[in-house]
Amino acid sequence: MSIYSELKEKLKEIIKKSGYEEESINLEPSNRRDLGEYQLNDAMQLAKKYHKSPREIADNIIKELEKDESFIDINIAGPGFINFSLSNEYIYSILNKMNESVFNNIYKLEKKKILIDYGGANVAKALHVGHLRSANIGEALKRLANALGYEAIGDAHLGDYGRPLGFVITEIEKMYPNLPYFDENYTGNYEDIELPISNHDLETIYPTASQKAKDDPEYLERGRQITAKIQNGERGYYDLWKKIVDISKEDISNTYNLLNVQFEIWNGESDEMEYFEELKSIYEEKGLLKDSEGAKIIELADSDDKAPMPPLLFIKSNNTASYETTDLATILERSKTTKPEEVWYVVDGRQTLHFDQVFRAAKKGGISDNMKLEHIGFGTMNGKDGKPFKTRDGGVLSLKELINIVYQETYKKITNESIKEEEKETIAKQVAIATIKYADLLPFRGTDYIFEVEKFSDLEGKTGPYLLYSTIRMKSLLKKANYQKSSITKLKGATEKEIALVLLNLPLVLNKSIDTRSLNDICEYLYKITSLYNKFYSENRILTEEDQELKDSWLNLTNIVYTLNNTLLNILGITVPDKM
Repeated sequence: MSIYSELKEKLKEIIKKSGYEEESINLEPSNRRDLGEYQLNDAMQLAKKYHKSPREIADNIIKELEKDESFIDINIAGPGFINFSLSNEYIYSILNKMNESVFNNIYKLEKKKILIDYGGANVAKALHVGHLRSANIGEALKRLANALGYEAIGDAHLGDYGRPLGFVITEIEKMYPNLPYFDENYTGNYEDIELPISNHDLETIYPTASQKAKDDPEYLERGRQITAKIQNGERGYYDLWKKIVDISKEDISNTYNLLNVQFEIWNGESDEMEYFEELKSIYEEKGLLKDSEGAKIIELADSDDKAPMPPLLFIKSNNTASYETTDLATILERSKTTKPEEVWYVVDGRQTLHFDQVFRAAKKGGISDNMKLEHIGFGTMNGKDGKPFKTRDGGVLSLKELINIVYQETYKKITNESIKEEEKETIAKQVAIATIKYADLLPFRGTDYIFEVEKFSDLEGKTGPYLLYSTIRMKSLLKKANYQKSSITKLKGATEKEIALVLLNLPLVLNKSIDTRSLNDICEYLYKITSLYNKFYSENRILTEEDQELKDSWLNLTNIVYTLNNTLLNILGITVPDKM
């Protein structure tokens, strides 16, 4: 139970002593701080239940509140809104509990297993800025869910089974027609063949192949044929495909690692296709597969639909599986292996129709009966022109290029002369990742936003570098003071109390974030608590304070904010450097 929950339980008991029963009380931080720090809004609801006036009920509750020294400045506003503030002694007890562990003020949720699908990178293609938000939001949601008591696991769900790989191998066949993979008479071991292609080559091969497929119908058809060969496990083509997947997967993993994104499951679409025949049988037995121009479809439209719902393409006319089918096979596989209670798909909001189709089809087939499926959509990251972030020549910007652009900016801003060159490079990379991730998670996930390198890498304002610099300064202060944890027994200013009240509201922020599946409230909270602490820091000379009791209390308050910042930044996937 969080400290905030304990406060609510305390108030619930007071209401009970007043003669009223309330299952869940309505306590909110007050918007009218001149009236009090908190508002208790239960009198109106109790009035309906007990057939009394709200004011009479509020008066009775206040009589009991006044007996408890934890509450001060108690008053009634309007028809029965009860306002109050917290006494210093109660504030000290709250802060001391948080100084024992910030997790003392985190409300743990009932445990359940959640699988979060937030990868979706296509093998043989460079990760680009379009993959950024999925990775950042998904990783942070996973960390938040685990911090709140869920068992959350991340699945990269690589795109390794569709036509892009067919096009890549089509182009490799054009470039190296004499490779044994394309020799139907070859009987040797493909493992011994050294492929003359690196991941860097693959990053240029796919765009070339994709453009050729658009311009040349014969090339397009060859790509389709090779895709079918891969999916049918044809010797040579299938073996080359496996080697390309291995090369690409290593590079994808390295790029995700730069962003502090780690997956527990690295399955690709191809791993799910061993469930294809079972999946097909399920839908055939239920009479859900319909013939349509040589393909197999599943009708999804319902009579109460307000918008057209197209059928799901289950098997293409060339007898290959569709993108939707691999998602259905993945649902079937997950129901048998990881067995999550919920699956969260963190995927671009423009994929809403796709997931509506897949979820409906899964429900019709009965393969998701034990799982709640949820699409968590998000907006796009845009450049200054308001359009999706691209390179100067109009191409898609790779994640590596984006990280390097921001790194060049953060490197210039690290001016601490005591930092050696090699260490400066490492710190600049950490600050660059913080810059990108905080800017990406700051807006509500459903909105588009404009990424400005100079703005978001600034050491002032609502930025990742500002949070890092401030947190490092807290650590430095504690080190200079030879800090030893003790008790908070004395505070003197309004800013300290404001910090305490913001700290108390932590579970409200975390619970809202998990409910909305968005990290913007945590980002705003981090900025608020850090700015408040910096205001407190500028108002007081902590290290030279002569009142030892006050100095110790200030240092303990510093330790709470420092520990909390580290905890929340870690949830966001941001690493705090030792210095800047």
